[in-house]
Amino acid sequence: MFLPLTIAVAVAALALAAWCGYAAVKDEPTKDWHFAGMAAVTVLALAQVVVGLVQLGRGEKADEGTAVFVSYLLAAGFAVPATGLLSLSERSRWGSATVAVGGFVLAVLQVRLHDIWAGSGG
Repeated sequence: MFLPLTIAVAVAALALAAWCGYAAVKDEPTKDWHFAGMAAVTVLALAQVVVGLVQLGRGEKADEGTAVFVSYLLAAGFAVPATGLLSLSERSRWGSATVAVGGFVLAVLQVRLHDIWAGSGG
């Protein structure tokens, strides 16, 4: 994996989680600018999906297995869009809280993707 991109996705996801978590604490639903943030984080996550698939296509291998790596990679690509869609159906503070959790999950997935790719020695 491309470590700078992994770090960028994780930091952006945590920033989104904090931002939407703050909105939830203030009893606010997700707003248009939250969706712009979700879009930016999603673009980064999708860039990582492309990079990961290209690396696999070039013959590189994940230390913990290709199937596990691709599963986590796809989950990372869908984490924020899925919670964003859920927040549309819940137009209360809980919609913001849902996106905050999605951002946190994406950050955790980044750590796990790095571990799967690099193995215990990476």
